[in-house]
Amino acid sequence: MPDFDLTSIGFQDGQPIPRKYSCEGENVSPPMDWSVPPEGTRSLALIVHDPDAPIGDFTHWLAWGIDPLDGGLDEGVHPPAEGTNGFGENGYGGPCPPPGHGAHRYFHELFALDTVLDLEPESSREQLEDAMEGHVLGGAELVGTYERT
Repeated sequence: MPDFDLTSIGFQDGQPIPRKYSCEGENVSPPMDWSVPPEGTRSLALIVHDPDAPIGDFTHWLAWGIDPLDGGLDEGVHPPAEGTNGFGENGYGGPCPPPGHGAHRYFHELFALDTVLDLEPESSREQLEDAMEGHVLGGAELVGTYERT
């Protein structure tokens, strides 16, 4: 059971992510909204990944330093700090599974933290996860799917 809610007006949980947010479209991040996170939350961190990628769990977006009181991120907005995704770029990289590989799942995981992380921009997923260790108060999740034919 999630500790708070993560939703998007761009797609519903468990449903397809619109092309606009993919490598075949505008490749902009979807809008996201969250409910009030657990008490004591000082910042939020976001990991978006595809566990169905042929090369293993592929990272599409890393972000941290997000103000929990903002209640969401608008479409295409860059959070205060972003890390390096699996494409080797800093910031958001939309769904882009191999054509004909079937639908992939894209997990948008939002973590409530009891601290503000001191990480350099362009940090890796491993660095972000290491920095979050021992500071996670709760989490929220939104899953979308995407398929290229």
